Amino acid sequence: MTDSKNINNPVGQGGGQRKKLSRAERQNNGPHRNLDRKGAADKKAELVRKMREKARAAEAAAQAGDDAAAQS
Repeated sequence: MTDSKNINNPVGQGGGQRKKLSRAERQNNGPHRNLDRKGAADKKAELVRKMREKARAAEAAAQAGDDAAAQS
């Protein structure tokens, strides 16, 4: 009997075999993390787009206010 308690060779865990984790997955860089990163990048891009739209709208409103003040 071995005393190894490696994640890929769990002794006494029961419930059958576990999937062998790749080196990247052991370092928490597996395919699931890539999807999380993509989702986070998409959210960030959407947030930046919304912020830029708000900034443009505020700039346009300020410019319209400046134009009205200059004409009166």
